[in-house]
Amino acid sequence: MRGLVASGMLHPSGGRMASAERGSSAAGTLEEELLRLLARQARRVPLPVFLSAAMIAGLAFGYVPTPLLAGWLVLVSVVLALRWRVFGRLATRSSLPPAERLRIALALSALNGVTHGLSLGFFPFLPEFERALQSMLLIAFAAGSVATTSGYMPLQLAYMTPVLVPLSLLWAFSPGVAQKGWIEYSTAGLAAMLFVLLLGLARDAFRLFRESFAIRLQQAELNRQLAAALEQAEAANRAKTRFLASASHDLRQPIHTLSLFGGALSMRPLDETSRDIVGHINTALEALTTQLDALLDISKLDAGVMRANPGPLDVSSFLGRLKQGFEPAARAKGLALELECPAGLVAQTDPALLERIVRNLLDNAVKYTDAGHVALRAEKRNGRVVLISISDSGRGIHEADQARVFEEFYQVDNPERDRTKGLGLGLAIVKRLGELLGIAIELDSAPGRGTTFRLTLPAAPREEARAAEPPAREPRLAAHVLVVDDEAAIRLGMRTLLEAMGCRAILADGTERALDAARATRPDLVLADFRLRGSDNGIAAVRAIRELYPGVPAILVSGDIAADRLREAEQAGIALLHKPVPLETLKRAIAEAIEG
Repeated sequence: MRGLVASGMLHPSGGRMASAERGSSAAGTLEEELLRLLARQARRVPLPVFLSAAMIAGLAFGYVPTPLLAGWLVLVSVVLALRWRVFGRLATRSSLPPAERLRIALALSALNGVTHGLSLGFFPFLPEFERALQSMLLIAFAAGSVATTSGYMPLQLAYMTPVLVPLSLLWAFSPGVAQKGWIEYSTAGLAAMLFVLLLGLARDAFRLFRESFAIRLQQAELNRQLAAALEQAEAANRAKTRFLASASHDLRQPIHTLSLFGGALSMRPLDETSRDIVGHINTALEALTTQLDALLDISKLDAGVMRANPGPLDVSSFLGRLKQGFEPAARAKGLALELECPAGLVAQTDPALLERIVRNLLDNAVKYTDAGHVALRAEKRNGRVVLISISDSGRGIHEADQARVFEEFYQVDNPERDRTKGLGLGLAIVKRLGELLGIAIELDSAPGRGTTFRLTLPAAPREEARAAEPPAREPRLAAHVLVVDDEAAIRLGMRTLLEAMGCRAILADGTERALDAARATRPDLVLADFRLRGSDNGIAAVRAIRELYPGVPAILVSGDIAADRLREAEQAGIALLHKPVPLETLKRAIAEAIEG
């Protein structure tokens, strides 16, 4: 038998491959698949084939000597056992080339066909009814072989030829047939036609087997390409995250320095013009801080360190406070800012995270509405949920853009990248915070008729809402603060600000110098940068100082937004502020840390 690789019979498309190397690989793979199929079928058929052979022996019992019947059944059993054992090994015996293993399979199929064909030796001695039943069983064997070999033509011919060819001849010419009429000759002709028909079915079955194998190969290749593309996308996303983390850190450092000096300057007595200049500087810094904080929020969500702390929230007072905060911006654009909320409406949610969501939506509504109104509404639905809606009479969003507005860095109407319109992270943060809080967010918008966002929150029993965040407190005077930062400008800015607040500041650029300073004077607070030079970091500095003075208050200050850094800081259990730190936030954090 010619090898299948040489003949090209197993090529998935039926012909040879353009590339010899690819063709050999594909053909070899198809041969292996065929051998695995033969092994599976060899395990499935022994019992039904043996029972059918036993039935043939039963039909011949009394007409053929019993030793011949017993010998034939033993031969059938031996061949079945041999096929079961050898086919099972052929599928896994990689030391032999696939073509050689298929030759062995071909020999076994021929042996199996000859064994079944030997039963036709009983044919001349059987009555007409028994001959008909024997013929039906042998035809069933031949038909079943199309499935057990997937129609592979060499195996099909090797099995069917010794079974169906003698059967057809016996019906036409057997001396055991008492009379030869149209029934006997028709049966012989039908057996011959069945032989040809089964060959056609085998050819079609093998073509389907070949095509299905080709589809599996294509699917495997597509899966490989998809996996590669996914890995590239994930690598690009990781690179983007690293770039944003590095860029954010590098930008936050000088901005933090500016905010420290700006805060210190605003606490000094200044004339009106100077105070106005300082105000503009701080306003610009606040805008930059807001944009950097959006990047920080995304990183916190990626790191999984932002967690919900749900509790009862008085929705009316919550929305009233937000309305009051946005009224100046709305008034400056000539917009009416409306609020409709019944008293006593209480929702079960995290007030701080919900405020981030509603603030982002309100900010967008005011920002992208040129005339008309912005409305805040809340109501209770079905006694179980609270529905908060933020509506505007602004430009609206095209349907094609509505799904994309929740993507990171996507902005519908900012081709010039106007920095006053943000970075395109607001709605991405809204969506992810909504998922964190379990809030369903719906968008209803169309160009020219404005936009409405609806938030569905679980309702809570009416009870007192959470206490408002306490106002910033001034730290007690003469507090001794140890500042650990590797950048000289930040150390100088922090000392200037702390001294303006009435504190005494001692500066260190790393853990070793911080320990020296702590040994000289016990600090009331350690204010450490998260990332210092080399492998040094603020966590190590705090831990080293706490070995000298257990329980000394500490605050980490970081410009790093990398997810692993955020998780590391959270696991350390040390309060973390992110650069640039607003003056009031810094005051409050220092006061809370020192006063415990």
